[in-house]
Amino acid sequence: MLKERHRVFVSLLIGIDTVVLAAAFALAHYAARRAVEGGEVAVFSPEAWTAIALGLPIMIACMAVFGLYRPRRDRSFDSELLDIGKAVIVGWGLTFLAWQLVLPTYADGRSATVEVVVLPFSLAACLIAHRYAFRLFLRTIREHGWNRRHMAIIGTGRLGQIACHTFRRNSWTGINCAYFISHHDTTRRRRCLDLSVRGGLDEIERVMQQHPVDGVIIALPQSRSYLLPGVLMQLSRCPVEVRIIPDVSPRYLPVNLAISELEGMPVLSVRQSPLSGYGAIVKRGVDLAVGAAALLLFGPVMLLIAALIRIEDGGPALFRQKRVSMGGRTFDIYKFRTMVAQAVAEEPNGRGVEVWTRRDDPRITRIGQWLRRFSLDELPQLFNVLRGDMSLVGPRPERLDLLEHFREDWRGYMLRQNVKAGMTGWAQVNGLRGDTSLRKRLQYDLYYIRNWSLLFDLRILFLTLLRGFRHPNAH
Repeated sequence: MLKERHRVFVSLLIGIDTVVLAAAFALAHYAARRAVEGGEVAVFSPEAWTAIALGLPIMIACMAVFGLYRPRRDRSFDSELLDIGKAVIVGWGLTFLAWQLVLPTYADGRSATVEVVVLPFSLAACLIAHRYAFRLFLRTIREHGWNRRHMAIIGTGRLGQIACHTFRRNSWTGINCAYFISHHDTTRRRRCLDLSVRGGLDEIERVMQQHPVDGVIIALPQSRSYLLPGVLMQLSRCPVEVRIIPDVSPRYLPVNLAISELEGMPVLSVRQSPLSGYGAIVKRGVDLAVGAAALLLFGPVMLLIAALIRIEDGGPALFRQKRVSMGGRTFDIYKFRTMVAQAVAEEPNGRGVEVWTRRDDPRITRIGQWLRRFSLDELPQLFNVLRGDMSLVGPRPERLDLLEHFREDWRGYMLRQNVKAGMTGWAQVNGLRGDTSLRKRLQYDLYYIRNWSLLFDLRILFLTLLRGFRHPNAH
């Protein structure tokens, strides 16, 4: 019965999505024709309707792939927005490819170009507005007692009561706690909160038959966790959804705890690099593409800077310094020399080490002051990015001697080594450069690591360009 209701609900949602997506395609087509041709737009041509018909199944398939039709009542709107964004980007690209292959004449021309540019914004706006309105509609009907999912809670202790209070506070989920099943002898307790206690753990099947519900929430205390296999065995004979709330305090768990499975064994990842598998490949691809383009763009500027440094005092244009990146691996970072040659100490291997600078430092050259003010001394790090030592986005690389100091004084500092060091980062675009709080900088770096995504990287790169390379704390 529950699965049947879900199929009906998904069918209804797909039908509404299809209408909304068709409207979004039509809106993009109309806006493009109106912008290019001006005046009134004629009735859509057969080619235009064919283009819309090609795009609709592609978009619906992408939305299904990104989980927009899964039954998740406890899903927040923020997470749904993220999946909508992914579906729109992938669907837009596949739709454009389909147009090129099936309708090559339609994909040509100025109006078609404008339509392709406008289309993702039209799709995103229509889907977001529709899904938000749909949530408001569901919330309204659930508050009036419709579209509710009735659940039994197994466990009358602290955890079971917390679960009941939490679902009541979040009524938008439509989950209604119907009654409790005690993990104690039922003679000890007949009611919990204001709900009935229908039986004990050995009576689960009887209670499920006499008082049918849509699902069960298992909230056993840790002292009774050994009873879980028996509870699941009984529930396997009942046609209900089953959810488990573990009795572990959230304060003892990391914010980004990940759950995976190996041959049926659940594995909780407390600490891992977010850049593994597909994420690492995508990030490296962006580094190579954008890094190479930036090197071509800034190449003439870099040659000019190198020449000016050489002309000013005859010293080398570049200096190398040992820094630490992902996994604690050391590498030689490249920078334009901004201080007089005598102010650069020499390590035994001949690599330069700049000492900490201060504002109006007399050791900084005239060219160096200008380079530091606009962060142009960092441009040679594009070579580090192409070599794989660094990434375009990530926590700034630290010196080895300072790393040993910070690892003792700053809790969580070594988590920065879970990703590659970057030319720019979340801390830098938020003004944390130069003489600013190390604690604040660490907080921003850890936030970036815990919430990494390709869109987050692109946002940081965009903010770096938008806010410019100049910063008052750079000296």
